[in-house]
Amino acid sequence: MNIPAYLGELLLRKGLITPEQLHYALAKQNETGEFLGEIMVREEFLTEKELKQTLAEQLGLPFVEPAGMDLAPEVIESIPPQLAQKYRVVPVAKNRDSITMACANPMDLSLLDQLKRETGVMLKLAVTTEEQIDRVLEKYYHERLHNVSAILEDLSEKDLAHLAIESGVEITDLDAMRTLANEAPIIRLVNFFLAEGVRLGASDIHFEPFENEVKLRYRIDGVLYERTPPPRNLYPALISRIKLMAGMDITEKRLPQDGRIRLRLTAQDLDLRVAVAPTLHGEEVVIRILNRQSILLDLDDLGMEAILERFESLINLSHGMILVTGPTGSGKTTTLYAVLSRLNRPERKIITIEDPVEYELPGVNQIPVNPKVNFGFPQALRTIVRHDPDVILVGEIRDMETAEMAVQSALTGHLVFSTLHTNDAATAFTRLVDMKVEEYLVASTVRGVLAQRLVRRICPSCRVEYQPTPKE
Repeated sequence: MNIPAYLGELLLRKGLITPEQLHYALAKQNETGEFLGEIMVREEFLTEKELKQTLAEQLGLPFVEPAGMDLAPEVIESIPPQLAQKYRVVPVAKNRDSITMACANPMDLSLLDQLKRETGVMLKLAVTTEEQIDRVLEKYYHERLHNVSAILEDLSEKDLAHLAIESGVEITDLDAMRTLANEAPIIRLVNFFLAEGVRLGASDIHFEPFENEVKLRYRIDGVLYERTPPPRNLYPALISRIKLMAGMDITEKRLPQDGRIRLRLTAQDLDLRVAVAPTLHGEEVVIRILNRQSILLDLDDLGMEAILERFESLINLSHGMILVTGPTGSGKTTTLYAVLSRLNRPERKIITIEDPVEYELPGVNQIPVNPKVNFGFPQALRTIVRHDPDVILVGEIRDMETAEMAVQSALTGHLVFSTLHTNDAATAFTRLVDMKVEEYLVASTVRGVLAQRLVRRICPSCRVEYQPTPKE
């Protein structure tokens, strides 16, 4: 949203911001290239609603809040759900000649042209907020956007026949595979499954092929739940699409592959880690959803109120080693990122070694390991101790060499954080000794061990207050 500079003057005249806040935002814009309004909203100088109301006034457009409006069926049906989701617009009015669309980004000059081309009708714009668009999409389009059968119903028989026939044979021609993966119906299906994972709060999406069917499962709060899968005859095209997005070799089906996808979906910036492995009936795919909103939490939000004061005293030590333990998917990375966010101050230099770097932390030097070129955790640790760090994060202690290097770093005046795959805090000491670290070194360097698990949350829409009886 490229907002003209005089938007700031309008906000000043309305008393929504101070001159100091405007000067700060303008300086930040010059430094980062971000949009002025986004900076002011992020810094909480004003709300998104106040910004969009002012923007609407500046552009001479109406400001609407469609989530509170009673939108008639003919208005809602004037635009396909997929277009509403794709362009982040919702219809709010319709007459014989035109449709009025509400959007949160009226400065996108190409938006109106793209919508006109795809709808074939005259369009007018109104301004609203991202939150209002999300609420309308959920209220009016949820069933059509979150139902595989509905998506398949929207596809023509010709589309389905073409994709099924192509997918039913072994394709070795790279151009043919790319064409298949870029078919619009396949793109819609893949985007649907990814958006569904985000909506459900899943950490992983599993696509599992069998002889006559495909299983689709989402891991939510540590438990796998089955959902409606894609048709078996569309599965090869769907997997080719995912591999193409992840930068993999789509012709290689005999070996495991790993890749990464970065995209903006459902108004969120997502980072997806993709793992593909060959199985008896095709390629299995697991997608790890790295949601920035869910991982970048404050320590106060992690549910450790009972021990928070003791834990904070540990992370503020000048040297030593602090370990976080727990099984895979128990939130260890989230805890460590919260720790680094708390410690991230100008007077501290923080360096992380990760495999891979899950999220970028502003002000933190993050190093991804690369075993393919013999640059693993031990080699990275040897390098970074010469870069004068105060705080070091080692993504995981996996072997004797990494353990020894981490202990040496802690002994030489650095505060070292890392993770171990153990079931409890006490076992962490045994695990280090099993890695041939001398017991006296473990005793002198390890300052604390935090063992954690994820607790499943009750649905916020369903939960009710309940007072257990003394017997319970």
